[in-house]
Amino acid sequence: MALIILAHPNTTQSIANKTIVDTVSQNLPNSEIRNIHQYYPNYNIDVKAEQAALLRHDFIVLQYPMYWYNMPAILKIWFDEVFTYNFAYGSQGDKLKGKKLLPSLTIGQPEQNFQQNGHFMMVDLLQPVKQSAQYAQMVYLEPILLYGVSTVSGLSQQTIADKAHQHSLNLIDRIRQGK
Repeated sequence: MALIILAHPNTTQSIANKTIVDTVSQNLPNSEIRNIHQYYPNYNIDVKAEQAALLRHDFIVLQYPMYWYNMPAILKIWFDEVFTYNFAYGSQGDKLKGKKLLPSLTIGQPEQNFQQNGHFMMVDLLQPVKQSAQYAQMVYLEPILLYGVSTVSGLSQQTIADKAHQHSLNLIDRIRQGK
């Protein structure tokens, strides 16, 4: 099935990401969920284990909250260390060729902040992920984005959980369809 790389620093206190991962796990029990913050609390990535996980799957989901217009630090480190020469790129670096990469993000701010007249457009902020996937000969899929899921904005935890549940159903559908 799918490999989900979860890059949330504290899923026990998360509402949205925890709901998403729990729902996916319940509905797609053959999916592999790798909570890289839990596996590597000191950010010492086991490159061979992560590469082996990537090799086991053809559909990879990056599940993470957007922090300061970017991915969490551990996910950047994961990319830097796991996408190595002659694995992800280089003359023999075709191990990820044809695998599908689907970003699935939770974003605290409302969607209008990422429109043409807002601060930045999400398509621009995700360019590094898209380019990394393409450089590794992966198929980059249109991301699934969940906006406005911050309790700071006054939303109740239940409202956030409901929005995250709907997001997870969309994610499950995309995984099942392979797109």
